[in-house]
Amino acid sequence: MLNNDWDEILKVVFEGEGFKKFYSLVEKEYTNKTIFPPKDYIFNALKLTPYKNVKVVIVGQDPYHGVGEAHGLSFSVQKGIKVPPSLKNIYKELENDLGITPVNEGDLTYWACQGVLLLNAVLTVEKDKPASHRNLGWERLTDYIIKTLDKKEEPIVFILWGNFAKEKKAFITNPKHLVLTSAHPSPFSANYGFFGSKPFSKTNEFLKNNNSTPIDWDLKNKK
Repeated sequence: MLNNDWDEILKVVFEGEGFKKFYSLVEKEYTNKTIFPPKDYIFNALKLTPYKNVKVVIVGQDPYHGVGEAHGLSFSVQKGIKVPPSLKNIYKELENDLGITPVNEGDLTYWACQGVLLLNAVLTVEKDKPASHRNLGWERLTDYIIKTLDKKEEPIVFILWGNFAKEKKAFITNPKHLVLTSAHPSPFSANYGFFGSKPFSKTNEFLKNNNSTPIDWDLKNKK
């Protein structure tokens, strides 16, 4: 299904009767309504960032709900789509933190391929209806993913922006890992603790201190 080590790790969830029943509901939604991301992209974050490669986890809420935006990575949009306000603020903080000038696109695949798991807590959404699939059943899977990552021997940085993401903090108990929390980068809350939080430099400093290659956050360097 995912063609990497997540298949074996998540087998216990994917093969459970509860998940199968839930996923048939999701498939029904795709048949009857306009749902994002496109079906092939639902598990894009897991496909691009195998378990063994995960160094950083950035938890988002649910996919963007506008046409052509979501492609299965938190905060990221497909090529050719205008950079959304929250991502613009992430770029602003990146410039403030590491001096990296923003790019004019919002595809964060380059980060995902370096070991940044861009995981939304909820993996699907109905067109123009934010949070419409919250409590549908995705949380059981994404909670399990966080719990599994918490057991990892190699130190990970968990970046939790906003109250929705901070709910996952309860599942991160391994003292080896670093948890960075702040306000959400949305224009409604970015001024209340997101700006100035320096998550990118803190992440790279932690990775270097734990003998792990830091993340190249500069999207201009992607091949």
